Amino acid sequence: MELLVVRHAIAFERNARRWPHDAERPLSAQGVARARKAALGLKRLAPRPARVLVSPLRRARETAAILTRFAGWPEATQCVQLRPGASPESLLALLARTRERRVAVLGHQPGLGRLLAACLPGGEAAAFELRKMAVVLLSFQGSARAARGRLIWLLPPKMLRAAR
Repeated sequence: MELLVVRHAIAFERNARRWPHDAERPLSAQGVARARKAALGLKRLAPRPARVLVSPLRRARETAAILTRFAGWPEATQCVQLRPGASPESLLALLARTRERRVAVLGHQPGLGRLLAACLPGGEAAAFELRKMAVVLLSFQGSARAARGRLIWLLPPKMLRAAR
């Protein structure tokens, strides 16, 4: 299995008056523009996933919609295991049951960093810091399992935007 891990694009700063519930905070205009450029680069550089799982938070869903439109990815399915605070183990348990050869997950820091650390051998104590709109490709022999992944590449957003 191959797993693409994507952090959502740039969102507005937290503002309790505009968005009383942080889950409703949208992407900023700059975030949308940069995400579109990055999605075009991603289309050129990365394999298309068969399935996309996304956090239910608005900024992640908006990023997934941009990837659908500009990178040609399939429409995303909301996944509670990608909400902030969810454990990497719960997402890995879900991924272990999937039959698709290539799946993308789209969510938030620090959860995605913990997921990457959990997937790689010896990474239990570490965590990765992903920039917004960064993409990582992991490969697994068989299904996705803790400590069984292999890092294929990590593409920062600037590189994705330059590749369009």
